[in-house]
Amino acid sequence: MSQVLIFILGVGVGGGAVWFVTRRGLKNADQTAGPASTLIGRQAEEKKRNKEALLGILETQTPLTNNHVEQLLGVSDATATRYLEELEKEGKVRQVGTTGQAVYYEKI
Repeated sequence: MSQVLIFILGVGVGGGAVWFVTRRGLKNADQTAGPASTLIGRQAEEKKRNKEALLGILETQTPLTNNHVEQLLGVSDATATRYLEELEKEGKVRQVGTTGQAVYYEKI
């Protein structure tokens, strides 16, 4: 009976040690890794690339609508709207029209 108890205690202590070392290693990896290796960093990089792609598209294709952005980048309506609004706030594009299908964007 005492051997079983020692075995269970050993497994528990060993498992706890492995868990502690693993968690500590993950925390250290997050602190030393570059921003692109984190989920938020990867999303920020993708957003930056997509916005740059939109500016490149606007060099050759005007007008550009929200629907075009959705199709070209494969993003949702909300994401396309957010990209275009951010580019507008940055002073890189301007919105022509106010609502509905008459709205399009052009490079400034």
